[in-house]
Amino acid sequence: MRVNEIPIVFNCEQADLIGILHCPVSVESDTVGVLIVVGGPQYRVGSHRQFVLLARYLAENGIPVMRFDVRGMGDSTGLSAGFEHIDADIRSGIDAFYQHQPGLARVVLWGLCDAASASAFYAYQDHRVSGMVLLNPWVYTQQGAAKSYLKHYYLKRLTNPDLWRKVFGLRFDYLQSLRSLFDFTRKALNGGNKLIAQVSAGTVDQRLPLPERVRECLRRSSCNILIILSGRDLTADEFRDAVRQDFIWQELLADPRITRRDLPEADHTFSTRVWRDQVAELTLDWLRKV
Repeated sequence: MRVNEIPIVFNCEQADLIGILHCPVSVESDTVGVLIVVGGPQYRVGSHRQFVLLARYLAENGIPVMRFDVRGMGDSTGLSAGFEHIDADIRSGIDAFYQHQPGLARVVLWGLCDAASASAFYAYQDHRVSGMVLLNPWVYTQQGAAKSYLKHYYLKRLTNPDLWRKVFGLRFDYLQSLRSLFDFTRKALNGGNKLIAQVSAGTVDQRLPLPERVRECLRRSSCNILIILSGRDLTADEFRDAVRQDFIWQELLADPRITRRDLPEADHTFSTRVWRDQVAELTLDWLRKV
């Protein structure tokens, strides 16, 4: 299918944001579009050009896509506020998407890592958002990261031949390794003060620890959700651990509106063509079903 790629500029709180629309020439009325949300120190192209390639693939299959730079990133003006504070950017992006794409009836937010979490923070507040695709959602806490590192990194390292070659070759830094292990163990055991989730008719409490905040936002949303997790990624490991330790998360993921897919060999940014294609195909298949 022929696709037009159209650059646009739109406003968000006195800043000019730069976006690219991928518009199929023939779009049915009442169609769903995908807005790619960019978080962290990235811009609209994505790592390994993933966002460009995904947008073109979906558009060639009849699905309009828009990707854009949030304030202070890429070619957009303004100051970067971090992934926890881009609600206005996402809302302005959806407004622009509706303005430039005739026939658009619903929007699916697509985000990787902290952009996945930012999508969760926003989606339940906007009735135009009907779905989310969340890749390796960022639910970082110092304690959770330390536990994941101890569990997934150190255990795997014990089976790594390079480690034992260093040990037997007398090139292993025992002191530095013990310091590192002690530091991660201390952080893993330090639970800190947990804030209890506040249930109210308003927005979810932004002071909640990230795993609980993401969870509560998803619970309030009526969206269909696709979660894709990499098998070789500490961010995904921390998400799995957060779910495993929390029965509310487990109940949430058992909801029929939520689909989970695991790519055991993939890394955090899906850095090979094979993994990027798998993500694109999973996204398209899911979009056709919801």
